[in-house]
Amino acid sequence: MNWWQAVILGLIQGLTEFLPVSSSGHLVLGEHLLGLDASGTKDITFEVFTHFGTALSIITVYRKEVGTLIQSAIRMIFRPAEFRNAYATQAPVRTVVFILITLVPTGIAYVLFKDFLEAAFDQPRLVSGMLLVTGVLLFLTIFKGRTSGEMTPLKAFIVGIAQSFAMIPGISRSGSTICTAIYQDVAQEEAANFSFLMVVPVILGAAVLKFGDAFGGEATTAALPLLIGTIVSYLSGILAIKIVIAFVRKGNLSWFAYYCFVIGALGLILI
Repeated sequence: MNWWQAVILGLIQGLTEFLPVSSSGHLVLGEHLLGLDASGTKDITFEVFTHFGTALSIITVYRKEVGTLIQSAIRMIFRPAEFRNAYATQAPVRTVVFILITLVPTGIAYVLFKDFLEAAFDQPRLVSGMLLVTGVLLFLTIFKGRTSGEMTPLKAFIVGIAQSFAMIPGISRSGSTICTAIYQDVAQEEAANFSFLMVVPVILGAAVLKFGDAFGGEATTAALPLLIGTIVSYLSGILAIKIVIAFVRKGNLSWFAYYCFVIGALGLILI
């Protein structure tokens, strides 16, 4: 991988991690088009670093919220007797609980279907088909209208199930989780904010798990492309978060559906 390929893939990762168009799907298609998957041996080092860059972009945009959530989690650990009252009166405590709930179905799905999910990254036609599914999820939001409800434990669990399906490349994580929350009448902006915050432990956890695989074997990606890709994914991730929030506020998620339909169809036709 050279520097300009790192720029392209870092930009793809940063933008599509948060734009509801599937970052994993675009990385698979991008690597295929750039000829980086021709060797048949998948080096995940670059993927690990760019995912870490997108995690940092969330922490940057939501630094106040992330700090508050961490403080709430620490208080829950060291003051368990106060949990019931804190849950009833403090929104950050409830958010921490909801995020933990989403991790349950996600973790179970990863353990049970890890091999299938990893094999899917070598199937660009499957990715193209899943982009069409993402398009349908986004398009159907036009029939929902404005929503104003709040997140609940049950809604969080269902959003976690949606995140589990999004481990299939081509299914947008942000798109599926935001749409699932909106379909359950969670307010649009709250749905988007929760979608971004809930993925922080997922991305960081996945990065930790993959670091061993990336550096335990023979990593083929040089240091400069890794640095460039991480920086580009970080900066473009910040931009993507702000774009999605703007679209969600206006109820225009369906616009991304047309993009998914076009890219998915082209992938099925040309690959």
